[in-house]
Amino acid sequence: MKYIIVLGDGMADEPIDSLNNMTPLEYAKTPTLDCLSKKSEVGLLNTIPEGMSPGSDTANLSVLGYDPKRYYSGRSPLEALSIGVQMKSSDVAIRCNFVTITQNEGDLRNQVMIDHSADEISTSDCRVLLDTIQANFTDEEFQFYLGTSYRHCLIWNQGLVTDLTPPHDILGKEVKDYLPKEDKLLKMMEKSYQLLRDHPLNLERVKQGKNPANCCWFWGAGTKPSLQNFEVKTGKRGMMISAVDLLKGIAIGAGMSTVNIEGANGGLHTNYAGKTSAALKALLEDGYDFVYVHIEAADEMGHQGSVERKVQAIEWIDEKVLAPLVAALDESEEDYRLLVLPDHPTPIRIRTHTSDPVPYLLYDNTVSVKGTKSYCEKSAKETDIYIEYGYKMIDKLFEKN
Repeated sequence: MKYIIVLGDGMADEPIDSLNNMTPLEYAKTPTLDCLSKKSEVGLLNTIPEGMSPGSDTANLSVLGYDPKRYYSGRSPLEALSIGVQMKSSDVAIRCNFVTITQNEGDLRNQVMIDHSADEISTSDCRVLLDTIQANFTDEEFQFYLGTSYRHCLIWNQGLVTDLTPPHDILGKEVKDYLPKEDKLLKMMEKSYQLLRDHPLNLERVKQGKNPANCCWFWGAGTKPSLQNFEVKTGKRGMMISAVDLLKGIAIGAGMSTVNIEGANGGLHTNYAGKTSAALKALLEDGYDFVYVHIEAADEMGHQGSVERKVQAIEWIDEKVLAPLVAALDESEEDYRLLVLPDHPTPIRIRTHTSDPVPYLLYDNTVSVKGTKSYCEKSAKETDIYIEYGYKMIDKLFEKN
């Protein structure tokens, strides 16, 4: 038996007037999901434990079978694992986003958060900007590490785990009420704005009609993580397929394999085919029992507030990932179980995450079950199937019939 999770990050949403009061998942043309739903278990899964923030960190830990209440030590430390940072127990890792804020008169406090990803800035552009940041801030206490696209890492030696606000939670808001309370971090953010707003690369981006990456924004602080080995825990040899450092870091911390896919960038135009090919190779050629295919695009489009592009992201998951994946597995005559779900909703209305339960679809090609007409939030609610503890879903996926 082979096992697959296809996770559309932030895919769940709320009904939207412009979509005839349907959600993007309900509105999108998803023939593969609709076909699978008719012979799958469809229900709701609570991925965010009570009292915890609805992030991709806690949610994906849940989906992989790790209780966030027990295993979560912060978001950035998981990303640091992916980047290759060897954290000490005394280190604090902090996510460093290159963001776009307004350039009104006055200092950082007078600005508004425009874009948490600076138009999904490329890693190569960020490398240039990070060189400037490193040259001005790196010392024995603070070190910066390049990540992917707008997502980077600050390691604070002997640092403090302090409350910091994710930039995607304050889009369109004045930043003054969400700046770090810790003075060292605040001063670095203020100086980064001074350094980056007139940086030649940003001036060129503005000429090209792109958002400038004109400030470093710190969030997601935490300490060195410790996850139980996934294969020891489940008996399954697993691979993570994702463009995002967070997911790769979780996998590395859990002793799973990861793979770098050329052109996989965490955006709408990621390399869907490359991810699908890597999943099939892992399962059908390389002897892996389990693959986790993570696709970030729908979440990014939710943060951008783009209804049309979020629908497109969902349709491409169906067309470019699920359709060829299911076809190849059926042709291989391997028995398999497939779980499709988001990690959390990212509603267009608020452009950030919520803790609402997410719809899941669990398909087993060896078992015939009465499913639903389609796969969406509404169908999942109508089944009255609800799993309260998200970290128990992996046991349901792996259970034998």
